[in-house]
Amino acid sequence: MKYIKKKPAVLLLQDGTIFHGKANGIDGIATGELCFNTGMTGYQEVFTDPSYFGQLMITTSAHIGNYGIKNNEVESDTMKIAGLICKNFNNGFSREGGDGDLNSYFVKQNKVVISDVDTRAVVRHIRDRGAMNAIISTATTDIVELTKLLKEVPSMEGLELSSSVCTSASYFVGDENAAIKVAVLDLGVKRNILKCMTDRGCYLKVFPMDTTYEEMKKWNPDGFFLSNGPGDPAAMPEVIEQVKKITTDGKAVFGICLGHQALALSQGISTYKMHNGHRGINHPVKNLVTGKAEVTSQNHGFGISEEDINKNPNVEITHINLNDDTIEGIRLVNKNCFSVQYHPESSPGPHDSRYLFDDFINNIKKN
Repeated sequence: MKYIKKKPAVLLLQDGTIFHGKANGIDGIATGELCFNTGMTGYQEVFTDPSYFGQLMITTSAHIGNYGIKNNEVESDTMKIAGLICKNFNNGFSREGGDGDLNSYFVKQNKVVISDVDTRAVVRHIRDRGAMNAIISTATTDIVELTKLLKEVPSMEGLELSSSVCTSASYFVGDENAAIKVAVLDLGVKRNILKCMTDRGCYLKVFPMDTTYEEMKKWNPDGFFLSNGPGDPAAMPEVIEQVKKITTDGKAVFGICLGHQALALSQGISTYKMHNGHRGINHPVKNLVTGKAEVTSQNHGFGISEEDINKNPNVEITHINLNDDTIEGIRLVNKNCFSVQYHPESSPGPHDSRYLFDDFINNIKKN
């Protein structure tokens, strides 16, 4: 068997902790907030999810790249993670119909990878100490130089990132003769979210994040969708103001992830930075309306305040996380608006929560 000799690489955390590994992808340096995903499959969908923009990804699965890549298994046009930290990185792949190996994909996307890292140790470190910025380098292992670069990396808290990943111009998705028209506010939308709506007979117009409510209203949509996306939700005051106007329209509103947080903020519910967030495809959630549990796909580092909700008679909790009791879903009392923190479209992940898209369509039809 032929072994590939790899260059040394280094992972440096904000608190000074150092992990050594091997270089993959391009020779370079990548910075961002360190986060971990506990999913065992679906890495290509994860790496191209716009919500991960500006983050260094740790995969807890011991093997990454085993089944290569498929050109159509993406959630956006480009890879959105800042860089990858993993244990075993497969430079080949075993998959009939695969379009290539993962390392070539990272090189094409101009991304840095460090492998052969004790990822369990890294995850336990940030699990205990909380999310923090980090730097990975396959170009140099000079800790002094890397420390200087790391100090210049801004905190995720207070960072607006949606404008870096949303569309710059409006576009249409679906059948223009469909019975239902939905205006999508793109904060970093995943492709499968759009597909879940077009599959249910919706014609979509996707608007840039800085679009005003008045501009969206001109299209005369039957409902409004607030998408997922990266960054701190509190750093988007103009978006929050437009969402507040949307909720007074009387039309059905559905928000996911960042869209969920934007809906909460529009109602005076504050958000907060979580200790290390929820990222994976097996997070248990309880639907308080039906009493049923769902296995969900999640990707968020911010949450909404339960204390603020309890003080607000106009907002009702609909879903909670069964691991830590954080808020996973809300609805506005006497308004046709609801949202969830997790990802019912999955991709990757289970399909337990796809009913939420049906609920949205039914809410539209009630108007």
